[in-house]
Amino acid sequence: MNLTATTILIAFAGVFLICFMKGAFGGGFSIVGIPLLSVVMDPVTAGGLLAPLFIAMDLFALRYWKPSTWSKPDLVLLLPGLLIGIALGYLLFRVLDHRAVAIVMALVTLVFVGLWFSSDPKVVIAPRSRPKAVAAGLASGVTTMVAHSGGPPLAMYLLPLGLSKEVYAGTTSLFFTVGNATKALPWLLLVRPSGNEWIVMAICLLAIPAGVWLGWRLHGRLDQQQIFRACYGLLVVTAFKLLWDGVSGYLA
Repeated sequence: MNLTATTILIAFAGVFLICFMKGAFGGGFSIVGIPLLSVVMDPVTAGGLLAPLFIAMDLFALRYWKPSTWSKPDLVLLLPGLLIGIALGYLLFRVLDHRAVAIVMALVTLVFVGLWFSSDPKVVIAPRSRPKAVAAGLASGVTTMVAHSGGPPLAMYLLPLGLSKEVYAGTTSLFFTVGNATKALPWLLLVRPSGNEWIVMAICLLAIPAGVWLGWRLHGRLDQQQIFRACYGLLVVTAFKLLWDGVSGYLA
């Protein structure tokens, strides 16, 4: 990776955007910022650069998403699958067809969002399901390890539960804090960042406090329905990004 002003500016903007999403929605939408970084570096390098930065983002975000905002019963069900999924994703990283995974995840997410928008979009509390939670945690673990895109599977489990906006954001924040801390070392072993990458990481650390704080301020101004509409809208964005990655990969 060449260390240029353009590289630093775009990487800084991408990290700021991810931090903003973490402050506003608790996590799970990291893929929104990755396309920016891919403009100035290859996606694998971008993934290795972001892996340790996610830990700093998460630790800062937990200043706002305290234990009172965590849905502990759901985390107990989700976290074991997450850890297994990350291990599986690491083992399959070199042989897995990332393009096919991206396309399948995108189509499933778009169907899920389409069903929500076509129905009565009221927040209704649904019963918890251990099988669904395990499947969501496992899918999120694999996709977050392979492509930093673990948000859609988690959202597909949590959103129908009708959690309050604070509990939804806090639960996703802690979920990805655990996931990002777990996958950081495997990513660094796979990518092995050079001196330039470490310099860009250090500069991007400066974007974290302001990005998370501004996102958290936005979260406080939105009502419950606005938060859920925004979350589903972001799922559409990430789904189309995954779909584009998969299809363009095959076309190339």
